[in-house]
Amino acid sequence: MSLAIEQAEYEQRTAALGAALAERGLAGAVLFDPAYVLYYVGFAFVPTERPMAFVLTSDGEGGMLVPRLEREHAQANALVREVADYPEYPSETHPMESLRKLLGTMKLDGTRLGSDHDGYPWILGYRGPSLTELTGTAPEKITALVEDKLAVKSPAEIALIRESAKWGNLAHTLLQRYTRPGLTEVEVSQRATNEATLAMLDAIGPIYRAQNPFFEGASAGYRGQIGRNAAIPHALTANITFQRGDVLVTGASAPVWGYLSELERTMVIGEPSPEQREMFDHMVALQDMALEAIKPGVRCADVDRAVRAYYEEHRLWDSWKHHVGHCIGLRYHEGPFLDIGDETEIKPGMVFTVEPGLYAAGLGGFRHSDTVAVTTEGIELLTYYPRDLESLTLPA
Repeated sequence: MSLAIEQAEYEQRTAALGAALAERGLAGAVLFDPAYVLYYVGFAFVPTERPMAFVLTSDGEGGMLVPRLEREHAQANALVREVADYPEYPSETHPMESLRKLLGTMKLDGTRLGSDHDGYPWILGYRGPSLTELTGTAPEKITALVEDKLAVKSPAEIALIRESAKWGNLAHTLLQRYTRPGLTEVEVSQRATNEATLAMLDAIGPIYRAQNPFFEGASAGYRGQIGRNAAIPHALTANITFQRGDVLVTGASAPVWGYLSELERTMVIGEPSPEQREMFDHMVALQDMALEAIKPGVRCADVDRAVRAYYEEHRLWDSWKHHVGHCIGLRYHEGPFLDIGDETEIKPGMVFTVEPGLYAAGLGGFRHSDTVAVTTEGIELLTYYPRDLESLTLPA
């Protein structure tokens, strides 16, 4: 048994990209984004100042440029014919010269190319020439083409996201079980994360790979969204001590062969106040409205419009801070977005987080997030943690 994407699916992806390049009159493409590389050739790596690139010809031949320290890693895992390497960055000869040689080996020098970036992005101190400077011709930007492919998941991809949701659910169960006044967010989050990860490895360890540079297993935590800080949607962990009356906003996930889900819940320590109950009920109503609005053929913007109508009707705009949700898969955030500015048509196979929230300074934040897959009929909820206030009220 295997959880991994089958090689045949990778071959279909590269063949489809090659055909799309040919239709545009492009001889090949160079992709630098780690998620794109993982999507097309199954090679997960940690992006650093050392450039790495996937090169594809329009007839489907693939190659990788990697630093010497990644050569064996790429040879064992990247589904390409050619792996070229360079000694180090910056080294005596810049790594982009090795990319130029790889393009020549693959008969792409002097041709029209597509790319996600005009050269390796300037990250972690990297500096180097653009593809335009390297080849003498500006590449055609094909980011939208690739993003459109990532947005519609195959059944195998959805199965991995579903598996991710299972272990995120366990991590969240443990997080809720261990949260008590007097404890700190880090000790509780770490305990839940460690125990969930160990349980996952006991269950599926021989066929499990995270394939993610930032997550090693199932995890759950608060990221500082505790008490008044819960009103800050993207707060950072501050090792806050839990107290009676705190509103808590959680997050749980697990990378499974690179694919992620998102589970978030709002919890309260002790008997909720009337103001907390009111905001919680509005939040659940907002999410219900969004879930009902997501259907094949509907525009992403229309989902946000439906939710915005509820904010308007109940005079909740002072508590609004963000759109309804986003796609998810190999990256924690992907497009398209459930936002009034995104007119993308929702299609079967898209996987969204659904997370409209309410935020009140001095009271806290109220946000559930569920991961849903769009089907031909509507949606399938991939996350399934309880959503009602009674289930999410913790003993004080």
